[in-house]
Amino acid sequence: MAEPGFWDNRESAMKTITKNKQIQAWLDPIRELESKLDNVNIAIELLESGSDEELLNESSSSLTVIDMKLDRLEFIQMLAGPHDRDNAILTIRSGAGGQDSQDWAEMLMKMYIHWAEKQEFDIEVLSVSEGGTEGGIREATLTIKGPWAYGYLRAEGGIHRLVRKSPFDQNHRRHTSFASVFPLPDIEEEIEVDLRDEDIRIDTYRASGAGGQHVNKTDSAVRMTHIPTGIAVTCQNQRSQFRNREVARRILRARLYELEEEKRREEKAKLEKTKKDVSWGHQIRSYVMHPYRMVKDHRTGMETSSIDDFLSGGIQAFIEEYLRKSSQQ
Repeated sequence: MAEPGFWDNRESAMKTITKNKQIQAWLDPIRELESKLDNVNIAIELLESGSDEELLNESSSSLTVIDMKLDRLEFIQMLAGPHDRDNAILTIRSGAGGQDSQDWAEMLMKMYIHWAEKQEFDIEVLSVSEGGTEGGIREATLTIKGPWAYGYLRAEGGIHRLVRKSPFDQNHRRHTSFASVFPLPDIEEEIEVDLRDEDIRIDTYRASGAGGQHVNKTDSAVRMTHIPTGIAVTCQNQRSQFRNREVARRILRARLYELEEEKRREEKAKLEKTKKDVSWGHQIRSYVMHPYRMVKDHRTGMETSSIDDFLSGGIQAFIEEYLRKSSQQ
């Protein structure tokens, strides 16, 4: 970065800066630990020459902090997948359950936004398909930017099931709703994905819903279809058609990459004679609000009764438990 001409190619320079940030995200905690250990070693030498209760207590506290930070580093080391350090594109879709399902999908979207805020990640809502007249969403796509964002969120992929008394049922009967969560790595341009212009069909139309004066007046919304696979993405949240095209292309690139990854996973599953069923009814996690309150992860057995805290973004412990168990398999 200190070399002359570093900024001559801005795109290359920005990639280098991003790579540097990723390295520093790993090295800075190690340097901090080394500094704290040096201080503890100095304290031990002083304590050997005479007792000092205040220094002893301070050193004990430092060792506790070191142990916690070391445990964190050991956990991060498990996030060693090829894209675990990448930003994430997260898609949430409502499933079986009608209006309740659309409301549940919106609750999940807010949960992940709160979680990302707690991690001090950057969040951008790329696209939202609104639900019925009573609110909720049919689908939403977010980008979450931060160190190991995809590494964490890959633990959330699958079917999420909610059981509660429906606020949309006049008789307040208990309803079961489903929503699916799909995390994808936000693939950088240098990752080769076969996305040729001649294979893309682009349709434009007038955006709908809230969004400003351009809505319903210009054809700013974009639907981008990859003809060979039939994969289609839409984006209408940005103010210009050009920006909507950019965002749609990013999402399409990520979904094509995931399609190729899925092909490889399926081939590996055939060889190992194991196939994971992710159909409706095979949820990874259940959220129960009635007749009792509980969140349970069916993959790890971990559960909590603090469902309000969980839906406010307190999901990190569940993410880490799943990643620890999956790394041991």
